[in-house]
Amino acid sequence: MSHVFGPVPSRRLGFSLGVDIVPLKTCTLDCVYCQVGNTTHKTLERNEYVSPDVVIDDIQEVLKKDTTIDYITFSGSGEPTLNSALGVMIRRIKSLCAYPVAVITNGTLLYLPEVRQDLLGADLVIPSLDAITPAIFNKVNRPSSGLDVGKIIEGLALFQREFKGRLWIEVLIVKGVNDSREELHKINAVVQRIAPDKIQINSIFRPGAEKDFECADADTLEYARDLFGPKAEIIGEFKKERTAGSQGTLTDDILQLLKRRPCSVKQLSLSLGVDPKLIVDRIAQMHSDGRIRQTEHDGDSYYSGVLT
Repeated sequence: MSHVFGPVPSRRLGFSLGVDIVPLKTCTLDCVYCQVGNTTHKTLERNEYVSPDVVIDDIQEVLKKDTTIDYITFSGSGEPTLNSALGVMIRRIKSLCAYPVAVITNGTLLYLPEVRQDLLGADLVIPSLDAITPAIFNKVNRPSSGLDVGKIIEGLALFQREFKGRLWIEVLIVKGVNDSREELHKINAVVQRIAPDKIQINSIFRPGAEKDFECADADTLEYARDLFGPKAEIIGEFKKERTAGSQGTLTDDILQLLKRRPCSVKQLSLSLGVDPKLIVDRIAQMHSDGRIRQTEHDGDSYYSGVLT
């Protein structure tokens, strides 16, 4: 099940069955806040990194055993639009089951007609837009050579005109980087022109790639929400409960989640439908074995997989 993980507890999407279709960590950006870690393969070149047949087989195996799913979501180890078979996978999932398909993307390749075409079959697309000023964009997102903010904005606007599903734009605010009133007003002006269905305000609520960057303060997040208007929301904590019944062994399930995103004991418990005491016992052993590492962030302990 190397290309499917979860369902994971998502603050945005409920229980999300993750579909991971690029190698770790292949991306067009190297964002300072990325919870997956630093980009090791920064590229703009699209490839069929994994066959649609393999991905669909993995999804079918999960669907036989687990129906606690709100979305099937392309996300994970890097930028999903770098996989040139993304459109084929979306169409095959839609023919396979009735679960809505979401794509979480950094939006950098939407200027390409073939990428926009691939995404037209999704129910929900969530691109990000963290900065308008080039110097700030370069500092927070650290793009591949050849990417510029103007090209990204043009792609977002074109996609919104073509897409029949829902478009949510995420703005992730980093303290001391893109949180000035001036930059937030610039972002707002562009976002209002694009006119997404929702604007999601986020910050570094999990450990990020670079430890020197911090979560924006509450006043800034609230200011941004009020500025962006009634479609804006600050992404909240995960609330839903899940019954037990995840596939595979508990250790394997935990590792599948932690190698793609840091999680706390509470988040693992909610995702897997397992008593927190069992999670604590299992991660203690896994930590002792060197299979996972522990990080403190905002007063809570997060665990992530050790790459081999």
